[in-house]
Amino acid sequence: MNLILLSKSSPAGSADLDWGSLGMVIHEVSEAYQVAKERLVDLILVDEHRHDVNMKVATRIRRNNGLTDVWRLTSSPTVDSQMEDFFDGSVPLDLGHDGIKKKIKRILHDKETLRRYGIVGRSPAIRELARTISRVAPTDVSVLVVGPSGSGKELVARALHEDSGRSQQPFVAVNCGALAEGVLESELFGHEKGAFTGSVGKREGLFFKAEGGTIFLDEIGETKPDMQVKLLRVLEDGTYYPVGSSVPRRADVRVLAATNRDLIEAISERTFREDLYYRISAVKLIVPSLLERKGDIQSLLQFFWRDQTGLDYTDSALAQLMKYDWPGNVRQLKNFVSRMAALKPTGLVDAADVDRFLAEQHSTSTHLPVSTGRTPDQAGQELIYRAILSLGNEIRHLRNLIVSHLPSEVEIATGDVNATAADHGSTMEDMEKALIEQVLEETGGNRKETARKLGIGERTLYRKLKKYDLK
Repeated sequence: MNLILLSKSSPAGSADLDWGSLGMVIHEVSEAYQVAKERLVDLILVDEHRHDVNMKVATRIRRNNGLTDVWRLTSSPTVDSQMEDFFDGSVPLDLGHDGIKKKIKRILHDKETLRRYGIVGRSPAIRELARTISRVAPTDVSVLVVGPSGSGKELVARALHEDSGRSQQPFVAVNCGALAEGVLESELFGHEKGAFTGSVGKREGLFFKAEGGTIFLDEIGETKPDMQVKLLRVLEDGTYYPVGSSVPRRADVRVLAATNRDLIEAISERTFREDLYYRISAVKLIVPSLLERKGDIQSLLQFFWRDQTGLDYTDSALAQLMKYDWPGNVRQLKNFVSRMAALKPTGLVDAADVDRFLAEQHSTSTHLPVSTGRTPDQAGQELIYRAILSLGNEIRHLRNLIVSHLPSEVEIATGDVNATAADHGSTMEDMEKALIEQVLEETGGNRKETARKLGIGERTLYRKLKKYDLK
């Protein structure tokens, strides 16, 4: 058992516990660094009376293995809501020797389950997801995997298949949102020769190819009602019809589905069938976004870089990555890793490299409230400011265009309209000034960086600084 107890002496209230039988007992943080460097360490238990273990220490310990769990021993049986977020959890000492041993066994079992499924992370949400997969996988129940794009829904579906009795049979995945309705029906159910223009021969569908195994219908929320009826029939009695055939076929296939949409809302909008929803969601698995599991970023970073032995990252680079909201989730983080591996196959990734990557993400996704260390409220406020400013510019442009084409006798009548618009412009100018001040403060007065974050040119920024008398 690769376990370390990091203690000053013997943890308070643990005189009757045989720590040596559980793992290695050490007393210096430097020893923990060395042991973690020399061999794989699954779990470190930290005495609650040690105050020298902080985020920096935990990050350094995980330098060699981002999946090393760090838990705190505590004499309190209640969960401490103020516990630092670099701890993965707490182990109450009053559990006694056998209770602590069982708790450690559960922690290590969760880690092994995640490892078996190929899911990288230590966060509570990911642990719970793995536990649910292990309970549901051996059954034949239909599962709906829900999560944002890029969060790893297909990985979860594969884990369900690999841990089932169908694991030796095919796993077939199809993205329902990437195919037109007619094409999707043919892909899923196959077609007969001459069923439609261009069908020069008979073709078997994916349900046939997945026989005895599992079919994964990704983005099922994008299917049309007519297609949903046919999917419902397969789920209810296992029968389907190839396109152009009147002879039913039977399918022995487990159906897994995934969506990044709110299907309840789609049902209310009458774009998704309620009966199909309840049929595919006997069990619903929620895959958390990367924003909800930022503690897993270091683990994922190391996993994606596992073959790049000459590539490393600074603490400041990791800190920048931890501040970002990752709207593209794990897929976007993997994209960052691939970029660094291509540009710097050997070397040190620093904060400047991260900033350049994030700047590009921002420039191609200006509709997203990209985080730069702000709270969600601050990021949302900035998005609203930007939208209002953009709308204000469009209104002024449209107003000027209309006025320029009005007859001269009407121009006098537009005076009140212009005055009203000016009043509104003044409000928008206040918002623009506030936004510029906020970004200037965040960048420490760096005008080049301020212009970049605002998405405007430096000359435009200087003009606005002069206009609003900002330093």
